[in-house]
Amino acid sequence: MVHSKPQPLQNSKVLIFGAGNFGSCLASHLGDSQHDVFMWAREQSLVNYFNEHHRNLFYLKDHIFPSNITAVGPELPNKEFLNQMDVLLFAIPTQFLRANLSILHPQIDVDNLPLMIFVNKGIEIGTHALTLEIITDTCGPDIAKAATFISGPSFAKEIVDRQPTSVSVASFTEEEADKASALFHQPHFRCYTGGDPIGIELSGALKNVYAIASGMSDGLGYKNNTRAMIITRGLAEMTCIGTAYGASPLTFLGLSGVGDLFLTCSSSNSRNYTVGYRLGRGESLDDIMNTLGSVAEGVSTTKGVKKIIDELGINAPIANAVYDVLYNSKDTQDAVRELMELPPSRELELPPTAGGPARQLLRKLGL
Repeated sequence: MVHSKPQPLQNSKVLIFGAGNFGSCLASHLGDSQHDVFMWAREQSLVNYFNEHHRNLFYLKDHIFPSNITAVGPELPNKEFLNQMDVLLFAIPTQFLRANLSILHPQIDVDNLPLMIFVNKGIEIGTHALTLEIITDTCGPDIAKAATFISGPSFAKEIVDRQPTSVSVASFTEEEADKASALFHQPHFRCYTGGDPIGIELSGALKNVYAIASGMSDGLGYKNNTRAMIITRGLAEMTCIGTAYGASPLTFLGLSGVGDLFLTCSSSNSRNYTVGYRLGRGESLDDIMNTLGSVAEGVSTTKGVKKIIDELGINAPIANAVYDVLYNSKDTQDAVRELMELPPSRELELPPTAGGPARQLLRKLGL
């Protein structure tokens, strides 16, 4: 079993890959926590502006970042730099993770492994792989087993404003989850650890699909009853999909499940909710994506979720309806009407068989 290097009690050297909303807010949080933070960005203009003004040129523009954060890039850091780090934190979109890990892995000293933390939420297009499988394919099973995942109801703006926030932290290696929890834990930022990274990943990805559905509902002018229905039935679908995949159904009752689902389905601060809202108002998906200004991972994730649903034979009508609106040009009003016209069914029912995809992934990990 591979473990990361011992973490210092303070002043950990942390390299964050990604300078978007979430990567930036975590950099600010860790900088406030007296760690030495480096934030990699792929835009030279962002790197230069950040290091001169301690502000992000594109995200959280009004926030002044701590002086112990240094932007680096656009080239990926070299081996010498990587191996000085205590923590590598990945906050880049799932669709770009495989390529970056393939470049970085040969530079990482496995015998002096940094704590590896992943906060991206999504399913890879084409392979339909979770982040855990991408790590396994690019870095090997030992690093994947040591990887830690953080997810939960955590808008970036509220984190930098030190609003009380709690997240789930999960790894197959309990010691690694404990290290990540200790790194982030502050009086305004609580961490709860667990041992179901597959469930954490699935819940973090799936909730974005239902946030799009909730936004559509609000965009069409429906009110609180409808949103409550979407959140509750969305949670039921998430739990069914996750259990069939091989995750623990209890994970979906935690912060990364119902907590994040409720947040992203209820606020215009959610990019995925905003995509749905604008679809409900009649805008085209192309126009929305060209003007959104940031990544809404739920749009790409819906493709992977559709594939998983079909392969597992899961009844998930809301997720299917979102897919049809996004990729089959179905009218949002027609999607709602068809959902409401479905015949009565049992409210809560877990799938009769569970765990096929997770068992395959665990075999790749040697677990």
